[in-house]
Amino acid sequence: MVRFENVGLRYGMGPEVLRDISFSIEPQSFQFLTGPSGAGKTTLLRLILLALKPTRGLIDLFGHDVNTIQKDTLTALRRRMGVVFQDFRLLEHLTTYENVALPLRVQGRDEASYRAEVVELLRWVGLGERMHVLPPVLSGGEKQRAAIARALIMQPDLLLADEPTGNVDPSLARRLLRLFVELNRSGTAIVIATHDLALMDQFDSARRLVLGDGRLHIYD
Repeated sequence: MVRFENVGLRYGMGPEVLRDISFSIEPQSFQFLTGPSGAGKTTLLRLILLALKPTRGLIDLFGHDVNTIQKDTLTALRRRMGVVFQDFRLLEHLTTYENVALPLRVQGRDEASYRAEVVELLRWVGLGERMHVLPPVLSGGEKQRAAIARALIMQPDLLLADEPTGNVDPSLARRLLRLFVELNRSGTAIVIATHDLALMDQFDSARRLVLGDGRLHIYD
C-alpha cells in the first residue's frame, strides 16, 4: 500500500530533516508512529499524503511512483486516504453534521443515502447532541472528534491520524481507539502518530515506527 525506499527530505539548502527512511505499510495493518516532539512525525505523514515531495528516494503509493504521478491520479489516490491533522480543518460555515458528511456530498451521493450513517457515527464519537452547531461553538476536543468522524465516514483504505486523542480525556481516548481498531478490522490500514505511551500500550500488538534524529526505527 505504501513503500518508502531511502527517502530523504530537506527544506531549501538546510540539512535533511528526514534521512534514509525505508518502510512499508501493508493493507489492513495497524501501526503507531512515535518519537519526541519535533522528530518529524507530521512531516512523514505529509509525505505519505503527497502534501510534500521527497528530496531523494522512492515513495510508492498504491502502486504508483509519486515522482512521476499525474494530477488526476494524485486526486484519486488521496480519496483513498482519510486524514486527521491537529488543526482539524473544519469549515466554520458548516455544521458538525455537514462537515462530517462533506466527503460524501463531494462524491455526489444523495443525502438520504448517508444521513443515518453520519448520525450514527456522530453519536458514536459523542457528538450526537452537537451535530447541528457550527465549529466555533465546539470545544477543542469536540472539533477533534468531528475531524475524526469526517476522516472515517468514507471507510478509507488508509487512515493517517496525527495525535487524534490529544485533546480528549482518557475515557474518550480509549473509545476512539476502539473505533480505530474496528475500522482496521473492517479492512482499513491505520497509522496513528502519537507520543502517548499509555495509548500505545492498550494495543501492544501494533507495530511501532519510531522517529529519532531524522531516522526511522521499526519495532514489530
